[in-house]
Amino acid sequence: MLSLTDPDAQPACPAPFNMAAYVLAAGSATPDKIALQIVGASRAERWSYARLIAAVRGTGTGLLQRGLQPGDRVLMRLGNTVDFPVAYLGAIAAGLVPIPTSTQLTGPEITRIAQQTAPALVLAGADVALPDHPAPVLDQSALRAMHDLPACEWHMGSPERPGYIIYTSGSGGSPRAVVHAHRAIWARQMMWQDWYALRAEDRMLHAGAFNWTYTLGTGLMDPWAIGASALIPAPGAPLGLMLRRYDATLFAAAPGVYRQLLKDGRKLDLPHLRHGLSAGEKLPEVTRAAWKDATGCEIYEALGMSECSTYISSSPRRPAAPGGAGYPQAGRRVAVLGEDGAPVTRNSPGMLAVHRGDPGLMLGYLGAEGPELPLTGDWFVTGDRVSMAEDDAITYLGRDDDMMNAGGFRVSPLEVEQALARHPAIQDIACTEVSPREGVSIIAAFYTAEAPLNESDLMEFAATALARYKQPRLYRHCASLPRSANGKLSRRALRTSFEAGT
Repeated sequence: MLSLTDPDAQPACPAPFNMAAYVLAAGSATPDKIALQIVGASRAERWSYARLIAAVRGTGTGLLQRGLQPGDRVLMRLGNTVDFPVAYLGAIAAGLVPIPTSTQLTGPEITRIAQQTAPALVLAGADVALPDHPAPVLDQSALRAMHDLPACEWHMGSPERPGYIIYTSGSGGSPRAVVHAHRAIWARQMMWQDWYALRAEDRMLHAGAFNWTYTLGTGLMDPWAIGASALIPAPGAPLGLMLRRYDATLFAAAPGVYRQLLKDGRKLDLPHLRHGLSAGEKLPEVTRAAWKDATGCEIYEALGMSECSTYISSSPRRPAAPGGAGYPQAGRRVAVLGEDGAPVTRNSPGMLAVHRGDPGLMLGYLGAEGPELPLTGDWFVTGDRVSMAEDDAITYLGRDDDMMNAGGFRVSPLEVEQALARHPAIQDIACTEVSPREGVSIIAAFYTAEAPLNESDLMEFAATALARYKQPRLYRHCASLPRSANGKLSRRALRTSFEAGT
């Protein structure tokens, strides 16, 4: 049996279509309901659906009044405030193409993005690096003044037209501009039951910043599309207290956030929480088990990427087996491909691929002539190494560029990390292939603990759980492991630091 799914077709995205109109349609039926609340801030900030819709459509009017035309691109350089999602949806409402970016990008980095995307306007927050580019700049105060303008008409059109552009994290070497169609939001309905178990009465608390695509999608767009309430913590707000005080029913975060909440070992009394959601990197089984012990709630994991959001997940109605990533969401056609580009047999490792017909798949990477979608036959190859069981269950083996080579054998860092994470003194761990000298490559384990551990003892521990060729040859104690602002582990940074001698 081949590693290939053949799901029932999902309802097609309606046409004409506008992503922002779709996201806010359910909320228009409950205008007084809280759409968004910033929790833990010194001054309460609540947005009803009526206020949110008015601000979005007023922003659309203001952008058009500045002479922008449908299809023009708007580069977003806004901080972690409500201005970000309002401007994002306002641009889409008017038929413009927003480009959300991280405030951590430097001047040279954002200049390269501007040169590639040629924005017609830059939206500028305070103290955020701006590009060296001729596009006019609109500051935050002028943007906020647009909230009170008359509502723009929804710019309706083909669901296949470009809706927004996001940048990959650059795991392949350098960031790439991912062009998504308006229809991408329609495809996210496949997550509602096969990951979130999302309901209109839910109160979703997402731990990320507004300008992270995980937050934009899972924390805001999806709750709003079903008419639920979104909760976003103010910077520095204690998450455990916020979950309890604001009656959060769903909690979404990266695995690193769960680890931080669990670090003191105390129970968390969260009577309204149904379950947690995790994405961004592989969730360690020890973290999942510790969260269940501390809260009584499960964490459901999803696997995805900027080019297609999430498409593999576990959920309350179909939990993943221990160590598994989950199942293809209903309607997703995926395959596990071998080096020849053909599906491998079940339970064999290969590259996870998404069919070109998936409604959530990007239009392509931005090129000189427009979006270009790289395909292997009918498949977009994701770069994730997985295996598919007889029941379609997916086991994640790591990113292809994170895979380690030990004596000619390919080894997943996740397998080694999960084995070593069971050591009682290890707090956090990452494994990667390093080169201690020219022509020599070994598996190295970088870990955090209260104090450096005896290397011989660690080697003996590894020998009880791992084949000889999978066992690290080097162990290094670290004060912390390198992670992005959103908690994603960077094995590449560990390799670079080690080989630079720092």
